Parts: sequence; C-alpha cells; structure tokens
Amino acid sequence: MSAAPLADAHGPRSAPARDGEPSGLEALFNPRSIALVGATERSVWSIAAVDNLRRFGFSGKVHMINPKGGTIFGSEAAATCSAVGEPIDAALLMVPESKMVEVFDDLQNAGVGGVVILSGGFAETGHDGKQRQQQIADKAKSAGIRMLGPNCLGFANFVAGTPIWTTQLRRPSGKAQVALVSQSGALASQLEQFAHQQRVGLTHMISTGNEADVQVADAIEYLARQPEAKAIALFLESVRDPLRFERAISTAHAAGKPVVVLKVGASEASAKAAQAHTGSLVGNDRVFDALCRKLGLSRVHSLEELIVTTDLFARTGALRGKGLAFVAMSGGMCEIVTDQADREGIALPELAPATAAALREVLPPLATPNNPLDVTGAAMVEPELIARSLKALAQDPDIAALSFVFDAPAKEDARGFARRFITQIGEGFRGAGKPCVMLSHTFSGVSGEARALTEELGVTYSGGGVRHGLHALGHLLRHGAWRERLPAPPMALKPGSERPDGERAVLDFLARHGVPIVPAHVARSADDAAAFARDLDAAVVLKIASPDIQHKTEVGGVLLNLRGDDAVRAGYEQIMQRVQAAKPDARIDGIIVSPMRRGGVELFVGTMRDPQWGPSIAVGLGGVFVEVLKDTSLRLLPITESDALDMLGELRGGKLLDGFRGAPAVDRASLAKVIVAIGKAALALGPDLVSLEINPLLAFDGGIEALDGLTVWENAGEH
Repeated sequence: MSAAPLADAHGPRSAPARDGEPSGLEALFNPRSIALVGATERSVWSIAAVDNLRRFGFSGKVHMINPKGGTIFGSEAAATCSAVGEPIDAALLMVPESKMVEVFDDLQNAGVGGVVILSGGFAETGHDGKQRQQQIADKAKSAGIRMLGPNCLGFANFVAGTPIWTTQLRRPSGKAQVALVSQSGALASQLEQFAHQQRVGLTHMISTGNEADVQVADAIEYLARQPEAKAIALFLESVRDPLRFERAISTAHAAGKPVVVLKVGASEASAKAAQAHTGSLVGNDRVFDALCRKLGLSRVHSLEELIVTTDLFARTGALRGKGLAFVAMSGGMCEIVTDQADREGIALPELAPATAAALREVLPPLATPNNPLDVTGAAMVEPELIARSLKALAQDPDIAALSFVFDAPAKEDARGFARRFITQIGEGFRGAGKPCVMLSHTFSGVSGEARALTEELGVTYSGGGVRHGLHALGHLLRHGAWRERLPAPPMALKPGSERPDGERAVLDFLARHGVPIVPAHVARSADDAAAFARDLDAAVVLKIASPDIQHKTEVGGVLLNLRGDDAVRAGYEQIMQRVQAAKPDARIDGIIVSPMRRGGVELFVGTMRDPQWGPSIAVGLGGVFVEVLKDTSLRLLPITESDALDMLGELRGGKLLDGFRGAPAVDRASLAKVIVAIGKAALALGPDLVSLEINPLLAFDGGIEALDGLTVWENAGEH
C-alpha cells in the first residue's frame, strides 16, 4: 500500500465505468485510489481501515488526509483531498458530523467519485439529524458523488482485494461465491466472521447504514452484475423505496442470483428498536412475507440460516423437482429428518417401485429401501454401499436432490478413515446427475482442511447441521418451484369509477365482477320484506342496511331463521326499533332480506392496502379460526388461481374444506376462482380503497356465495 503515483493512464472514475453499471458505483466499490479523511493513529477506526487495506494487499494508492498534516501510518498526510493533486476514486470519511459540509466542498473540488461515511449523528438521532443528513446528501448529489452511509462501517470487495471497512476483517477462505448486504454494519461484521468459520467465501460485503444515497437496492443491482457472486444474502431493518427494491430483486433473479433475506420487524418491540437504530419505519411483517412469496425471496430467521442457506444456493442453485432424498448410517437420524421435513412441509417422496427394487440389489438384507434411507452399519465395513445406494436413489423421478449425513473432519485422521467414506460419497454424488449435498449431523465449524478435502473429492459440504441444512434445502426447492410458475400479471391501481357504500352496494359491485352473492332484497317496509320472503319460499335472514353501521349484531340489527309473513313483519319492526334506539343518527336504507343458509364452511376473504407494499389479500376460515386462532394466509395482489389454492392449503383448519366428519367437501378449484375475482374487484376500486371484506364467504352444497361485504375508504371513515 503506497501513496506513490500510479501509471499516467490512471484517470478519475466518478462516471459510470461499464455499460449497465449502476451510476457511479464502480468507482466506489472497486476504487483504484482511496483517501482516508480524518486518518489518525489514535483512532481504532483508522487503524482497522489501514490494517484491512494492508492485509488484503490493496495495490492502489492510499492517501492520508488530516488538516494537521504530518506522517500517519508511515505516509505523508495531505491537509485536504484537493491538496493531493491526483485523482481519488473513493474516500472514507472519519470526521465529526459538524465538519461534514466543508469536507464535501473539498471532495467536490478534488473530483472524488464515492465516499463511505463512518460518522453517525444524522437521521438516526431525530429531526435535526435528518436535516443534517439531507444537507450532505444534497451536497453529494450536486457534486456527482455516490455516498455510502452515513452511520455505516463501509464495504469490502473481497474479489478485488479492496476493503474500505472500519473493523478488523479476515481474508476470505474458500471459493468466493456469496455476496452480503446489510443495513447494520455490526451485524455484517458478525456475519463475515461466521462465514469465515463455515469456510463460506464472500465476494463482497456492503453495509448501507442510513442510506442517504446508496440503498440496499443499489447494492443488489451492483452485485447482480458481478460475475463472482452466485447468491446474495440480505439483512434488512426496513425498505425505503419499495419499487426500487422490487426492481433490484428482479434484476438479481434475472441474472440467476437467488436472494436470501433476514428481516427484523416481526414484533412490535423489534420494530421500535429498528426505528431507533436507522431512523426509518418497519412495514407490516406479514405483508413482507407475502412480498417474499411474490418476488421469490427466501426469508430466513437467524444469522446462521442466512449464511447456510445463501451458501447452498450459491453452490447448488435452485432445486427443480418434487422432493429430497436423505441417506445416513443411522436409523435415528433418518427419523429426525422425517420429523423435521414434515414440520417444514418438505417432501420426502415415497420411492418408486423400480427405485426400491434397485436398492434391494445393492443393500444388505437388514436394510429397508426407504426415504430417508438407512444404509446401516454395514457401510462401516463396506463403504462402497454408499456410492451404490446414492446412484440407485438418484434414478427416482420424484427426487430433485440428495443429501448424505456425514461429518467432514477438522483434520484428516492418520488412517484415512474419513477420506475413505467421503470418497464414496463423492463417487455417489457424481453418478447421481442431480444436486447433492453432504450435511454435518450437528452445527459445526468447517476447517480449512475439511473444505479442501471435500472439494478435492467432489463433495458439496455444509457444516450447518441437519436442522439448518434441511431448512436451506427447503428454500432451494421452493425457489425452484417459484421459478417454474407464471406470476399474476401486474395491475396498476387506477382511480376507481365506483365507490360502493354499504353491504348491499358492496355485494352488487362484487356480483358485477364475477363473485357469486347471496340473493337479497332491500326492503323499506314490513310488507315489502314479507313479500320478498314469500317469493323465496324459505327461512330468511333480516339484516339492517346502513352505510353507518359496520357491526350489525352489536346494535340488534340481525335476526335469523324467520319463516312466514307474520314473523318477517315482526322481525322488520323489531330491528328498526333496536337500531334507531342504538344509533339514532345512522342513515338507514332499509332491511336486507336473504335466504337462510345452513351448513357449509364459512370463510373470510379480505383485502388491505399496505402503505409500503400496496394491496394484499387474506383468506381464512371464518369464526374462531380468524378471530381467535388468526388462521389466515396472505398474498400481495394480484394473485392467480394457483396462488389461491396455495393459500387454502396453508390454512391450519384447511381439513374442514375436505369434508370433515362426513360434511360435503368444498370445490377448492371453484373457491380459488372466487378468491381471485374478489382480488380483482378490490383492485378495480382503486387506490382510495383501504380494505374490502367478505365475511362470510360461504361454501356449501349449492355452491359459493358472499353473504356480507364491507368497504373502508381512505379519509372517509367506514362505509
């Protein structure tokens, strides 16, 4: 590392360096010259930054900048960047926030292309800090400077040997294929250490901090264009620009790079913590889950899962097929795998007769052809059983990938015991013609020798253990299935031409959009109600019709199972008296008369508009399942019939749809069509719709009918 001049051909790189590259980011993330502004040998940040550059063997120029001048880390310091008199691609700013504005004037004069701002004291501190942050963001934009931070630890380009990072880093070990983007610099440091422990090679690590300029989306788009990164790991606290984020994920997937995300905000407490940490708000967590399904994001819930899952994505890619096959030398381990796969909804297909027959030819008599497969202790004496069993299993058409459970040793034993077994595992993997992974039994570190041994023998190995490994393989399967499916075509929210007000208007609107509704008549007199009930020739339900009353039962506005003229007339009068007493100022359109429905399954279908991610739809079973058990499934709109079927399949009470205890089964395909129609109807109402609820949507012997409907509008109260 030196501040000596480079070749004369070295010019400024503040402009985009390659076609299609996100503007200005090449100069920032792959600089040829770096200025450390505020460098001092008394600062732990400066010491770490310089040590990292030396450890990584950065071959470009490094300029020490300090207004006091002098010799810093063995180099003569300049008072300003402008005083250097040479091009500077990127600068690390380690100065107080109070000095930041004047520093940016100097950066502009020096033609610096990008900066990393370590300093805090900006948006994360409140209103005044936000104003200071906006001031420097405006300065950077006007100067054409890309800015990472403030309040961030920086980035490390492991591929180019270029770190601008302010805590100690290790040199990457293993083949670098995983890129990491984190809004928290401290957690990025922990993830980098854990990746090193697991011998997962990182190509890039980027911490975005307050994101005054460069956001997570910019980093993802940049990484999508780097050939070395095969998969991207994200740690998110919030997403500031949803549309840009969605575009970035699409760009990564189009480049064949799966994205795995760990996002906080699942609880109120963590949401508040994230707000204090970054000065931003956290969106609805269940809606973010729905976004992950829509975009093909694989969401995990721990730091370990983030690295293990992204690593397997990088080394095997998405899995396309029906399920997994597991092999172990322990019946107990096979039982553990079976239980965990069942809990996580991962298919372990029953073996085809031809596969079972092929296994009987190679297994000892005491072994049973199953999935998972226990090759028994006979493999200890005859390791070749492993390769033969794997090759036979791989022929099964329902198996997308195979896994063998075995621990790679931290250090090879003198007798070559582990090598003998892993050699057979590798031979079986090569003969399988399908993705294969060797998993450790328990979570364990991976030594350099273990990684070298498994790579030498052609084995993809993860030390994440069976639990995290199986969870990761489930993500690989689901992502493969997502890639096979056609997403619902996007629908822009246009101002709605209708604004249905009240239950009857809502149901009539739904009917015009293909949703079957219960026959009904709004009666404005007791005689009118009796006449309509007589025409139905059935027991009826009476409900108050009022745009000002949402919960009808709470004001005595519902009567059930009425039959005959006298009962209907009396019921009409009774409801009117109750409602007028409880809500004297409510607008009353009349009383709805509908046929009484018995039996069937009641469902809840509701749409809502999330302020960040837009409209979504929730489906659940009615009654206690929605109100107490919160048994619902959620997707972002629009959805397809396939999406709706998946939602029904996710309900814990879904067995009720299939004829529980002798009841008629619900036609799920027809129900899915109705759910899709409700979603389209909600989108047709435009962006002023906050929510549309159908509760209940009744599925019964005679078909499917919406029995009640409610809309809530922006700035208009409840209707």
